[in-house]
Amino acid sequence: MSLSATRLYKRATFVTQLPVTHRYSPTHCWLARTESGSWRVGYTKFALRMLGELVDIQFDKQVGAAVQPGDILGSIEGFKALSDVYCVGSGQFAGANPALRDDLEKIAREPYTTGWLYEFTGEPDDRSMPLDVYCDLLDVTIDRILEKQKTSETTE
Repeated sequence: MSLSATRLYKRATFVTQLPVTHRYSPTHCWLARTESGSWRVGYTKFALRMLGELVDIQFDKQVGAAVQPGDILGSIEGFKALSDVYCVGSGQFAGANPALRDDLEKIAREPYTTGWLYEFTGEPDDRSMPLDVYCDLLDVTIDRILEKQKTSETTE
C-alpha cells in the first residue's frame, strides 16, 4: 500500500502528514480500502504519540469472526498507556498484520502504509470521516490537551 497524496497538519508542537484518501475514526484510527475491497486499519500519528514507544500488540478475534464498531479486537501496549484495539467497522475480521510479529516498530515507522494493525471486510463505522473533518477533530482535541496543561500549571 503506497500513499498517493498527503496533507500537512500542524497544531502547537504536533506535526504530521495525513493521507488524503484515507478515512479517520473519532478514536484516531485510519481506514483505507484495499484493492481486494477489504479495509485496512491503523493508528494515526496522534494516537501513537499518546501511546508512546510500543511494547506489545495482541489480537483476540479469530479470522472470519463477525465484528461491529466498538468491538474489542485485542490490545496494544505502549510505555505511556495500555489500550484496547477497537473495531471501526462492521463485517468480518480479516486478520492482524502478520508483519507486526517480527517488527512491532513498523507501526510507528510506517503508520499509514505497512504499519497497519488489522483488516476487516464490510463497511466502515458511520462515524468515520474524511480528512478535513478529522483535522477539525484534531484541532479540538489538541486545544483541550493544551487547556488542561495550562490549567494544571496554574494550579500547581
